[in-house]
Amino acid sequence: MDEATAGREALDALAAEYADDPRVRFGTMFRSPGLRVDGKIFAFLGHGDRLIVKLPRERAVALMAAGVAGDVTMGTRTMKEWVALPAETPGGWSGYAREAYAYVSALLAG
Repeated sequence: MDEATAGREALDALAAEYADDPRVRFGTMFRSPGLRVDGKIFAFLGHGDRLIVKLPRERAVALMAAGVAGDVTMGTRTMKEWVALPAETPGGWSGYAREAYAYVSALLAG
């Protein structure tokens, strides 16, 4: 199985965890499949079979410092609240997606 297929299958499995949540829909971010809560992306599949999630800046910095996640650069700009998690992330992607969902939901609530 190639990376794109493996990554998409992992994302589909992640999406299944939100099947009963009417606020969550599949969407795209930079032409990549992802998950939206109330229309805002909180997780999407990035290049190289990585899950890209939006987290509070402090949490993102801590995950990168611990070597769990990498930064996300779009062009020449490093995205401060987005981190990239490899497919081999210890414990999987689910917990990080839940954190991203909660963070984006809180931002939307104001």
